[in-house]
Amino acid sequence: MSVPEPGQMAPDVVLPDETGKVHRLADQHGRWTVLYFYPKDDTPGCNTEACQFRDLDGDYAATDADVWGVSKDSAASHRRLREKFELPFTLLSDPNREVIDRYGAWAEKTAVGRTYMGIVRSTFLIDPDGRIARTWPKVKADGHPAEVLQALGEERAARAS
Repeated sequence: MSVPEPGQMAPDVVLPDETGKVHRLADQHGRWTVLYFYPKDDTPGCNTEACQFRDLDGDYAATDADVWGVSKDSAASHRRLREKFELPFTLLSDPNREVIDRYGAWAEKTAVGRTYMGIVRSTFLIDPDGRIARTWPKVKADGHPAEVLQALGEERAARAS
């Protein structure tokens, strides 16, 4: 599937977190949402990204933004990751790739000379009206949460003017 573009309505998200609570993007009306896709719990790049989002949690909260991480991992895996790194934000489980596919985050990847299908690390900033404000279709984990926070500030300022 193609990657949603800025200005388009964000594809629907209806997924459970590690406790089984279902989170719906439609319920986020009036709030900013950072929706980030990552390959696998408790791997170096994913841990870096998650911990940097954690460290900026107060800054995200101050802008009325929620951070949601999405992977194919199970609820139990998400629970272990949240506990290990004291993650304050939501991790959603998408084992059937329903949302991952809608956001174009499932694609061909190459590593160590091997080609395979997997989750491409990507992020979407969704505005309070449910539209895609910004996209990052392929990102490096280190420093990315700060980049998204800066973009969030720019988008909020643009809406206020």
